[in-house]
Amino acid sequence: MADHRPLAPSTPASFADFDLPPALVALLAESGIDTPFPIQSATLPDSLAGRDVLGRGRTGSGKTYAFVLPLLARLAASGRSTRSKAPRGLILAPTRELVTQIEAALAPLAKTLGLRSMTVFGGVKPARQIQSLRNGVDIVIACPGRLEDHMRSGHVDLGQVEVTVLDEADHMADLGFLPGVRRILDRTPSNGQRMLFSATLDAGVDVLVKRYLTNPVVHSVDSDRSPVGTMTHHVLHVTPTGRLDVITDLAAAPGRTVMFTRTKRGAKSLARQLSMRGVPAVELHGNLSQGARTRNLEAFSSGRASTLVATDIAARGIHVDDVGLVVHADPPVEHKAYLHRSGRTARAGASGTVVTVMMDAQVSDVRDLTRRAGIKPTVTKVAPGHALLHDIAPGQRSFVEVADLPAETVPAPRSGRGSRNGSPSGSRGGASGSSRRRGGRGNGSGSTAGDSGGAKPNGRNGGSRGGQGRPTGGTRNDSGRTAGGTRSGGGHSAASFSQSARGR
Repeated sequence: MADHRPLAPSTPASFADFDLPPALVALLAESGIDTPFPIQSATLPDSLAGRDVLGRGRTGSGKTYAFVLPLLARLAASGRSTRSKAPRGLILAPTRELVTQIEAALAPLAKTLGLRSMTVFGGVKPARQIQSLRNGVDIVIACPGRLEDHMRSGHVDLGQVEVTVLDEADHMADLGFLPGVRRILDRTPSNGQRMLFSATLDAGVDVLVKRYLTNPVVHSVDSDRSPVGTMTHHVLHVTPTGRLDVITDLAAAPGRTVMFTRTKRGAKSLARQLSMRGVPAVELHGNLSQGARTRNLEAFSSGRASTLVATDIAARGIHVDDVGLVVHADPPVEHKAYLHRSGRTARAGASGTVVTVMMDAQVSDVRDLTRRAGIKPTVTKVAPGHALLHDIAPGQRSFVEVADLPAETVPAPRSGRGSRNGSPSGSRGGASGSSRRRGGRGNGSGSTAGDSGGAKPNGRNGGSRGGQGRPTGGTRNDSGRTAGGTRSGGGHSAASFSQSARGR
């Protein structure tokens, strides 16, 4: 039977107050991370004691360190030696980017304890992964599909796993990974410690809890069904001819923006349209190679691209500092997707703004969507140049010449569709307070039906969650969303430990 324990209302303790190895506490402190988030304060006593833990909380509540720290502490204390092909710790996550960024948070901590870790996911050649497994590692951070490939080929044996973690379990269920997850868990020792973290407990996740967790302690914080208090929600009712101009106006405001489309083709199209209009934008979706995903996310996190246009595969896991605005360029189909997409802003106590762009045919669906999501947005009919756009995203609009765009944002020419050079071909509203230095591309919708924005359940998936730590010094050049500001770089790499955040 699960042991439900409410979060203590008192101020969270210091990491030094937990039974963590001093080396871990010192390294966290060096990076400005000393006070745990509520989910960490709640779960650490039980997870460090070896209890099975079920942690419920939205992305951004601090779940990553809630399982990374006890995993490392318990493996270091067990004293078992590393064996070829036989990891002692296993973390399962639904997307490649999430796996990569969990590794970014874990690796420096593991190194200070003399532990070795590696990532396992599809989209890359398996030879290097096979060699690392053969050499022996303590911790494997994996997507289910590629891990199963290695299991079938005899390159990994899970019989020595002491601690297993399932991160974003509900997202794995959404992507169809649960049968593979069950096969993987069946190969791990039943007496090992297991921790499961999820925003919701849908039927598929509940089956995992009942089958694989023994007397789990349940801790909940920031339920996925409760909207963040510091998040402002708007629905902008637009015409088809004004839609792209409104979206461009928002994207050209200071700070980082994440935009979501329903399809992969829509993400590619909208990123191209924004770049052609002088807004550096990159795409993130399942049709990209792993290398392209990594480059695009790095361009966004570093500030070279100010806008990321993504499908729902990126709704979970993206975490880049100072994302002040999320735009649903295509309203999502279900309320869970709305909440997950919106969770890319207002993370870990920060504020943020969420905009849904709605046309006449979508009014009923959006009304139902927001009702089920439990939010009451401000609904406004807007046209390009409407004053509300500057209230939502304050500051001077900034545009650059196509020749000055970062390489990742330069639109590729379209083959077989004639010459398109980005010359002005339509009205460009929303330019209040700025001078546009180059032509737009007309009024394309930025979304085309027919492509699935999801990921296939074979380890070839997308999405990401970067770090959210505290800066250890120096100045920041990214301005955030402050009135009168300008876009600038200076963001932090998702892979840097100083930005591997507690708020994941």
